[in-house]
Amino acid sequence: MNRREFFRCSVGAVALAGVMPLASGQSKPRRPLRLGAPAFAKTTDPEELALAHRQLGYRAAYCPKVALAETDRIRALEQAFAKHDVVIAEVGRWCNLLDADPEKRKQNLQNVTDGLALADAIGALCCVDIAGSFSATHWYGPHPDNLTPKFFDAAVENARKIIDAVKPKRAKFCYEMMGWTMPDSADCYLNMIKAVDRPAFAVHLDPCNLVNSPERFYRNRDLLNECFDKLGRWIVSCHAKDLTWDVEPSVHFREVAPGKGSLDYVTYLRRLAGLSHNPPLMIEHLKTADEYAEAAAHIRAVGKKEGLRFE
Repeated sequence: MNRREFFRCSVGAVALAGVMPLASGQSKPRRPLRLGAPAFAKTTDPEELALAHRQLGYRAAYCPKVALAETDRIRALEQAFAKHDVVIAEVGRWCNLLDADPEKRKQNLQNVTDGLALADAIGALCCVDIAGSFSATHWYGPHPDNLTPKFFDAAVENARKIIDAVKPKRAKFCYEMMGWTMPDSADCYLNMIKAVDRPAFAVHLDPCNLVNSPERFYRNRDLLNECFDKLGRWIVSCHAKDLTWDVEPSVHFREVAPGKGSLDYVTYLRRLAGLSHNPPLMIEHLKTADEYAEAAAHIRAVGKKEGLRFE
């Protein structure tokens, strides 16, 4: 990836061979949606954990707490969740792959590498982290160098290192989108897929994280359609949340529960239901079981009104 190619991220001039945009997504058959969230189960038993998700109507889950060395428990969890048809959507490894401290950066790289190995062993769809940040104060914070060729090259190199170290047979590695850290657009993610050049590199879709301007806030339907048109074939897991705009002298978007903001969930669910590989939609960042239940009810209600089904 040379510097000229990098700048195409910003102007949206990249298109990969074989990517055919579908402006509405309505020509594809709608498949049942697979919704997931934490189950708040007070048990470590694999069978009970899987059943707890089913009892709440969830057919997807975040990876249960387990260490990579716990091979017997990994096997038991994989079997229990598969038995009850609950997909383990993702192994989250939230740390800074570009930490300014070389030792901490090395530890974080190993942490994420182990996360991908765990995802592959347990049958999770992906391991996900942000690409990192050059910020010295917040591990995920903004920094002017986060939108430079230097950052892009480092993110590509880290993705290759992680994937090549694990050589996963079924799990994918993904970077979560961010509004101030690449990938910060569908075109930038396409560039990154091309540059990483590994079949195990895929897309984790979190559209709220891409809303970093009034234009994207007001035109989030267009943003969603662009993401599905350009990235749909690579999407392996998605996050469900919402955004509202708090009116004050500067622009301030605030994350809220699904249904309490302005994200176009009709378009989101329609396009997700049009993907043949059925990536799960995972509710996140809420505090209580009741809050998750309310969010899930809203998403299901929107889907039902549109004639969509949930597995």
